Amino acid sequence: MAVLLAVLGLVAAACSNSTGEDTGGGGGGDQAVSSAPGVTDSEIRFSVLGTNTNNPLGNCLLDCYAAGVKAYFDYRNSEGGVQGRKLVIAEEIDDALGENQKKALQIISADDTFATLSAPQLAAGWPDLAKAGVPLYGWAIHPAEMNGQEGIFGNAAAPCLDCPDRTFPYVAKLAGATKIAALGYGITANSKMCANQITSTIDKYKADTGQEVVYSNDSLAFGLPNGIGPEVTAMKDAGVQLIISCLDLNAMKTLAQELKRQGLDGLPMYHLNSYNQEVVAGAEGLFDGDYMSVIFRPFEASDGDTAMAKFKEWIAKGDGEPNELAMYGWINADLAYQGILKAGPGFTRQSVIAATNTLTDYSADGLIWPVDWSRQHETPTVQDPVTHGYKQECRALVKANGGAFELVGGTKDKPFVCWPAENAKWTEPVLTSFK
Repeated sequence: MAVLLAVLGLVAAACSNSTGEDTGGGGGGDQAVSSAPGVTDSEIRFSVLGTNTNNPLGNCLLDCYAAGVKAYFDYRNSEGGVQGRKLVIAEEIDDALGENQKKALQIISADDTFATLSAPQLAAGWPDLAKAGVPLYGWAIHPAEMNGQEGIFGNAAAPCLDCPDRTFPYVAKLAGATKIAALGYGITANSKMCANQITSTIDKYKADTGQEVVYSNDSLAFGLPNGIGPEVTAMKDAGVQLIISCLDLNAMKTLAQELKRQGLDGLPMYHLNSYNQEVVAGAEGLFDGDYMSVIFRPFEASDGDTAMAKFKEWIAKGDGEPNELAMYGWINADLAYQGILKAGPGFTRQSVIAATNTLTDYSADGLIWPVDWSRQHETPTVQDPVTHGYKQECRALVKANGGAFELVGGTKDKPFVCWPAENAKWTEPVLTSFK
């Protein structure tokens, strides 16, 4: 991050491993007096804030996210907790889509939880929590709210939405496509930027790939309330061979239905937001042949020497499902744990934020490609993707087949496809696994 807090008495820092991540054995013992809100002699209390009511995507959001948090807390509590205390979800708060700021201000006013874990559709309250010094661990789909906030930590770092993304031409190559369509909503800046990112990336590498965007639309109405018939007809007339979309899962289903109606059900799509086993399994083959982007080690990969086996074990013990939002809850909870552990006995909110910002190679024990929290609070730019960006540009890719997912691009042992961030040249990806 651009601003790195001074380390305040971080006794544990000198004894940590190179990544700053605990490698097992729990964090029990070494209890010390802490005056931090939400911390008692026996517990560290957290609030979980997210969207349940009025969720426009129709997927499991707050409940699944909280299940991942709880599974992680149960796992660590079975080892004795951290700094002699149990990790506890004290309250689970539904922001009903439009009340994120109101609920965040209530958390700040009550001042009875140590930190907040958050998975909202709209993150209006995140800046208020950060300003109040409340450590915040969140679903990283809100780059504007995360940018420059040294006390906000995501399941990933804030992305650069106008930098080239080499998965676009790579997926097109896997699909054997040279004529691409790019789709986005007009109502959100992120979706418009995403659609423009697709177009600019394909154009950047066209000399190497022979690909081009032959249809682009970044002004679609949210949720496609009027359908998408004319747009599909236009794509058909343009000879589109692959659709890359910045739309939500419900809209992708509407698009798939229209493709089928117009006889284009074999036309593949690349989804950036649709890694949902339950929905794909129940879609009666609508998404078969489509590609999906995954920003953590996919469930279809081998567990390897990572935390995946622990995640699966503890999510099952809590009767949860191994899905995308549960994984984000697990990763966010791990970040909270690692920061408290690294801050040492007598920790405070400020010392935990400072300690977390010394994690320079954080991979959630192999579940994500590493984040350097000392410098990745600032959003990278197309002019400078390196200073505040990832060392590698990575994704995992899956393809829907028979109502299930299968890995493509990568392998079960090395599921991530990665490119070096320091140059944006077109190359084949390096298959990678993290630990």
